[in-house]
Amino acid sequence: MDITNKSILQAAMQQSAMDANCLPRDFLQKENVIVPSAANPNARKYLTLPFDCNLISYGNNIVASINWKYYNIVSGYINRFPVEHCFETPNLHVLNDAMQGEGLRVCFMAEYFLPDLKSLKAQECPYELRILHPCDFEELYINEWSNALCKKRRELDILGVGAYDGTKLVGLAGCSADCETMWQIGIDVLPEYRRQYIASSLTSRLALEILDRDKIPFYCAAWSNIRSVRNAIRSGFRPAWVELTLRSSSFVSEMNGNAK
Repeated sequence: MDITNKSILQAAMQQSAMDANCLPRDFLQKENVIVPSAANPNARKYLTLPFDCNLISYGNNIVASINWKYYNIVSGYINRFPVEHCFETPNLHVLNDAMQGEGLRVCFMAEYFLPDLKSLKAQECPYELRILHPCDFEELYINEWSNALCKKRRELDILGVGAYDGTKLVGLAGCSADCETMWQIGIDVLPEYRRQYIASSLTSRLALEILDRDKIPFYCAAWSNIRSVRNAIRSGFRPAWVELTLRSSSFVSEMNGNAK
């Protein structure tokens, strides 16, 4: 399989189209696009579909995948402000306030990164790196490795790279097979071993291992997680798209630890 930066971006848009129930070319339009959300067996497995409201931008426009009863609210919002401002405050309060009356609130905001093949390369690590497989993960579903592995969806954890100081695991990059063509990378390094470029060594190595298996690695970070964003850039990844998702007020409250 001949993987290029162009084919990587096309694969990501193809996957986003399956997630959003739209066409890949919708992300390239000058005008915003609104589509009804629908369940899709080929969508990323961690998504809760159909969406009430999910906004996606690859930098050209906004594709809004929604419950159609919110069409007027969402259309009015995304066509009122510039694309980039729809994903940040103070403009974001307009959407949140309108949707709060419908029992929804802004919940998830994330930036997604794709590898730049011109920048991605194996990086030196001061510790031994080992390729890990699902059989090696069984004892690793603990808090220290909760970004690299997901206990709730452990069946998706398919490949990893560990950094070892002797027999001690000090850093772990893991990837989950979230969809057919794309595997998501997560990374953890023990606090006392940070600032040694272990994270970028693990992330870049795992990305290369994923590409060797004819899959597309992708990386997600909150825009305010400077440490994670720096690692993505240092590892050879570049910003590709952003998403904003609204969920029920009760779900948001539960995530904030306010469940009764």
